[in-house]
Amino acid sequence: MNSEDVQAIKALVSKPKRIAIVPHKNPDGDAIGSSLGLWHYLKSIGQEVRVIVPNDYPRFLKWMPGTNEVLNFEKDHIAAVEYLNASDLCFTLDFNHLGRVGQMTPILEGLGATFIMIDHHQAPDNYAEITYSDSKMSSTSEMVYNFISSLGDANKISSEIADCLYSGIVTDTGSFKYSSTTSKTHQVVADLINKGASSFEIQNKIFDTNTPDRLKLLSCALKNMVILKNYNTAYTILSQEELDTHNYRKGDTEGFVNYGLTIQNIRFAVIFIENKEEGIIKISFRSEGNFSVNEFARNHFHGGGHTNAAGGRSDNNMEVTIKQFEALLENYKEQLTR
Repeated sequence: MNSEDVQAIKALVSKPKRIAIVPHKNPDGDAIGSSLGLWHYLKSIGQEVRVIVPNDYPRFLKWMPGTNEVLNFEKDHIAAVEYLNASDLCFTLDFNHLGRVGQMTPILEGLGATFIMIDHHQAPDNYAEITYSDSKMSSTSEMVYNFISSLGDANKISSEIADCLYSGIVTDTGSFKYSSTTSKTHQVVADLINKGASSFEIQNKIFDTNTPDRLKLLSCALKNMVILKNYNTAYTILSQEELDTHNYRKGDTEGFVNYGLTIQNIRFAVIFIENKEEGIIKISFRSEGNFSVNEFARNHFHGGGHTNAAGGRSDNNMEVTIKQFEALLENYKEQLTR
């Protein structure tokens, strides 16, 4: 964040404001961790602030300090709209296009508030008055740590803030194994631990939360896996019927897509998940090396994200979507096999 933006933000928060913090739809660990970490910080400097999520988020994230104060736009619609419309500032975290907030999009587009974006995805839009964007960062949570430090308030990072930011970093880095993890990331994490983040407890709460139904759903996903050796690609599918049979709850498929990349020589892994309520196929893409799933998702499946991790969707049924996906691979064979 440049010095001009730092001074502008200092001026904005020098007096009490009503502030909204909004993460993307279907918020993950980084979206919730960064939002709640920022929420705790802004409260500590005397601001009136609420986190407003577009929809619900997984139960394994609901232990974070402050989660009970989060407004759910779908469930608390009237209260959320009233708060947003009366806000002076709106922080948007872990996304860079207003279309990523689903049904909240027209509300945000009509706000008179000053927007501040903090995000690490590629190709940011220009809706915010102040944009802190860096696609080389491991996570938005690491950026919130830098944001607080840049304002000269690193000493205000409490154990609650540290827990939230650590959670966001550990989820978005795949427990520090993704290529976006840098020495600076480890330095930030070390400081968060020093400030009170409990690494063991946090990882246990996030990653060791299996239920019998979730393990059976994982077994189903692995059984459905298709390996395309000619393209160094593996994909799996989960139908709505399979989700219902295994009592699917939000977040249960988190991490399933990564299993494909554990297979020798596989460079591209995908999971297709049917969502009949929204009438779409939700897609998660993962890759190793220089193959950009961000570009693949943007070009073909209404999505985007990072070079090695992205999401998208298809408005076709599963059969048509899979045929489309397999047909596209021939165009990328050289990239996937060289």
